[in-house]
Amino acid sequence: MPNPAAAANAYAALARLVPAATQPAATEREGAGFASLLQGALDRFIAQGRDTDMKTAQLAAGKADLVDVVTAVSESEVALQTVVAVRDKVISAYEEIMRMPI
Repeated sequence: MPNPAAAANAYAALARLVPAATQPAATEREGAGFASLLQGALDRFIAQGRDTDMKTAQLAAGKADLVDVVTAVSESEVALQTVVAVRDKVISAYEEIMRMPI
């Protein structure tokens, strides 16, 4: 069974990141490939965070099952870890490109 404290921490981290992730991306062409793929992944991440938030509110109101909330929080934690891993890889690739001689 997932650790409730870890799940709560993951939920808090997700709640802090969701407003920052909703900022509009730079102007891009329709079907721009990687940018649209990344935007789609962020949109799914945000939707999952909102779903988790809704389930947590329902639990507070006594209308949801604790197991469903813990599962949603755990899924959000995995999604957050994935977003952080992708961000780290993008930064690493950028730094590698900047080290290349011209």
